[in-house]
Amino acid sequence: MRKITVEERRARLGTRHHLALPTDSTVTVASDMVGLHSSDPATVFLSARARVTSFQVPDLETSLYEDRSLVRVLGMRRTLWVVPTETTAQIHNSSTVKIAGPELKRLEQMVETAGVADNGADWYRRVSEKTLEAIRARGEGVAAVELTKVVPELRKQFIFHKADGSNAGRAGASTRVLFALASEGRVIRGRPRGSWVSGQYRWATVEAWLGHPIPELPRDLAQAELLGRWLLAFGPATETDIAWWTGWTRTDVRAALAKSGAIEVGTDIGPAYLLADDLDPVSPPAPWVALLPSLDPTTMGWKERGWYLGDHGSRVFDRNGNAGPTIWWAGRIVGGWSQGLGGEVVYRLLEDIGSEATAAVEQEMEALQRWLGGTTVTARFRAPLDRLLAGSEAF
Repeated sequence: MRKITVEERRARLGTRHHLALPTDSTVTVASDMVGLHSSDPATVFLSARARVTSFQVPDLETSLYEDRSLVRVLGMRRTLWVVPTETTAQIHNSSTVKIAGPELKRLEQMVETAGVADNGADWYRRVSEKTLEAIRARGEGVAAVELTKVVPELRKQFIFHKADGSNAGRAGASTRVLFALASEGRVIRGRPRGSWVSGQYRWATVEAWLGHPIPELPRDLAQAELLGRWLLAFGPATETDIAWWTGWTRTDVRAALAKSGAIEVGTDIGPAYLLADDLDPVSPPAPWVALLPSLDPTTMGWKERGWYLGDHGSRVFDRNGNAGPTIWWAGRIVGGWSQGLGGEVVYRLLEDIGSEATAAVEQEMEALQRWLGGTTVTARFRAPLDRLLAGSEAF
């Protein structure tokens, strides 16, 4: 059995994720990484900046909103991703279609529990069709706030109560209906109303945005294809890693492993999987530094993270497993960064990495400060170190 050392895993990470060897194309990065996390709007831009030479915000905006070689879709683990347009069928049929059923049930229960309608399914069918008609009538970009003006039902608030009658929270109908339609592959997020850090997206029908519906693929084929692409970037990976990243059941994972032709290899934590034609040794690249944003796909890429995270997990991840902004040196996390008072980029190393590496980190900090140009990015999910740094003036 082929044995993959920790050193080789870090070498694969650096080269396959374009951190040690940046490329000149946002589409190449999104393709080679299978997708870039977009649940936090700024993440996808900062992830691209770390991997694309001379990257600027309009580069990604052009790919997303003008030539549409990239698209923002709902995918694995009910999260948003920016993926190459030609892979939407793979993503949708392998992962998103399984979200739709539970999501509709959840929405129907919200409608009935909140007393909006006696039959949640009928309410959704009626309101979703009115919403689609309104989106079609307004072309390729209409915001939720505009939709509520022509579909009054979207203005509803689902208010929930505890057993004692007190308020337990609320959910807006527009948010839930549009999420359900996205899970069904009927609508898609377009350009946001604000800047690149805004999550207030305009909506379009899939047919208007892509020029056609999302093609259907057999689920087992879509899962095998997606897993094969993912292993090329993230392998070797354990069954636990794969189940976590995809959100699939263990049964689905094992079937996809068999269909993809993946084989078992040894690692420091036990059996893992690589594609059968990806067994050649990978030499370590020159030492590299990267400042990755919260929820970056590399930081979030594996469930069993000890080989690159060390004992820093409680500092750079929140309690729900969301990664904050991290500093990487030669294939492992060595610290975290944030923006302090006035938008200044600040950081803290969590271990001694030597003077040469520290100098490289500081140089990259200065480059990021220049690139941000006064924009302040606040992570949607704040890890402990991120919170600490954001509240401090200097280190």
